[in-house]
Amino acid sequence: MTVISKSKNRAAAIGEAAAAGARPLTGNEAIARGAWEAGVRVASGYPGTPSTEILETLARYPVDDLQAQWSTNEKVALDVAIGASFAGVRAMASMKHVGLNVAADALMSLTYIGVNGGLVIVVCDDPGIHSSQNEQDTRLFCRLAMVPCLEPSDAQEALEFTRAAFALSEQFDTPVVIRSTTRLSHTRSVVALGSRVVPPSRGFREDTKKNVMIPAHARARHPRLIEREQNLAAFFEQNPLNRWEKGDAAIGVITAGTPYAYVKEILPGASVLKLALSYPLPMELIRDFALSVGRVFVVEELEPAIETEIRAAGIAAAGKAYFPRTGEFSPEVVRAAFERAGVLEPQPKPAPWPVQSTPRPPVLCPGCPHTMSYMAIRALNARVAGDIGCYTLATIEPLRSIDTCVSMGSSIANAVGMSKAGTEDKPIIATIGDSTFLHAGIPPLIDAVYNNANITVIILDNHITAMTGGQDHAGTGRTLRGEGTTRIDFEQMVRACGVKWVRRVDSYDVGQMHQSFREAVAFKGVSVVISDRPCVLDPVRIRGPVFAVALDACTACQSCMNLGCPALGWDDTTVEGRHKVKINAELCIGCTLCAQSCPSDCIRPVSPAA
Repeated sequence: MTVISKSKNRAAAIGEAAAAGARPLTGNEAIARGAWEAGVRVASGYPGTPSTEILETLARYPVDDLQAQWSTNEKVALDVAIGASFAGVRAMASMKHVGLNVAADALMSLTYIGVNGGLVIVVCDDPGIHSSQNEQDTRLFCRLAMVPCLEPSDAQEALEFTRAAFALSEQFDTPVVIRSTTRLSHTRSVVALGSRVVPPSRGFREDTKKNVMIPAHARARHPRLIEREQNLAAFFEQNPLNRWEKGDAAIGVITAGTPYAYVKEILPGASVLKLALSYPLPMELIRDFALSVGRVFVVEELEPAIETEIRAAGIAAAGKAYFPRTGEFSPEVVRAAFERAGVLEPQPKPAPWPVQSTPRPPVLCPGCPHTMSYMAIRALNARVAGDIGCYTLATIEPLRSIDTCVSMGSSIANAVGMSKAGTEDKPIIATIGDSTFLHAGIPPLIDAVYNNANITVIILDNHITAMTGGQDHAGTGRTLRGEGTTRIDFEQMVRACGVKWVRRVDSYDVGQMHQSFREAVAFKGVSVVISDRPCVLDPVRIRGPVFAVALDACTACQSCMNLGCPALGWDDTTVEGRHKVKINAELCIGCTLCAQSCPSDCIRPVSPAA
């Protein structure tokens, strides 16, 4: 029997809960709140947009309630959560979609093992690739791992689904994935709050046949995994988290997650089956819904995960024939798809907006310490393997000095491969940030030393995880909660990996940077330069004396413009048709890099009196 839940019933329930308190929350904050209400005791993660704020929010709850920590990478984060689950308490790991790639090794064994204390993995996808290197769909991973994937559509559901996920995890002895997306993670709406309920610890369960995945144990666990999948599907056939909203019987829409809101906006009168999860699917509920309407559409972002399963079950449904497999959905995208399907009449296209915004090229911040590193690299005419971080912007003009970028920690091993290929007549350099080096750069550095690669590694140590908003890591000496802790010494670590040639250089010392890089690439073997200067924005904004251009001395050589600093711009005065340079005093932080690059000594600090 199918359970039909009206939208007004949910609204009434939210209204009742709101009497106990409500507040505007982003999806990420709501996920954190749901975990707290569910009694989570250990939470770990690695910062990555759009997931970062989940752990940051949890860290604001009392330490007596839960332990929250940044881990060195996503696999470590998941393993920490698994350990807490083994110990009998509820645990959570959070990451962005590409982070699940890193954690997948642990996940594929965990799905066989199951859980003791409830274990939830929050994975935030990035449709539209706002801040990622790809647009992969986490739901396909869930199908591979055979773990349930819940998809909330707003902040209220983000809280409710997260809270429910822990109970689901314990009931079915499974890890549970909450899939969010950029739009849900960062959109704010009013959320009715609940209270915290902490289940008693289950204690460690002495069961090696369940906890230790050797082949003999895994063979016995696999049939249980299949049985669990069937039980979960049956459970969700009548689960009120799914909502069947009856409307016009001519059109039926099956959807999940954020696209639900777009469907309701574009087709407010249609019958809608809003699924709480994309795997495993409640196929009988879906079949009953399909039989009740004329045409069935599946509206889902990215891959046809739901559509493929529905059509494989022999249910006629249309989806990706009209809806794109790439990019983030919006009301406009959904409307255009239904127009193509003949459900809606085409609307006249609006006239183009006459005002054009001034293009802002993606550049590093004024005074960014990475700038001079790449200026010095560019002078070497080297082949450069880049990595994931703010500094990846050095692949474009004006720094234009990164040739490859694959994934977190790939740069060093990519450089090793280039070296071993023997086809390059250029120096081979790998650049990697401090947090990324700790995340995935140490094993390839050991590999480079072990296999006698002839490469230079430049560790861009700006003392923070800058790209995701200034999170701490093992090299900052502070925990997620801001407490002091042991600080990793990169120089000692590099030497411990077997590197013989190591040098730490101030990123603002232009002459020393150029000299050190030249000496590093001349060394035969693995050399490492640690480019050392804190981020100019995090954890505090750094600002020194403002600099200005003495226009009478400026020759319009424009050497300083090669830095790509946003504080540098063109003056109206020219020399032989070339514009002189001026400095925006509001943006300048006084890093001195432009002054050190100026051959005419016309860039000077402004006296306080001026």
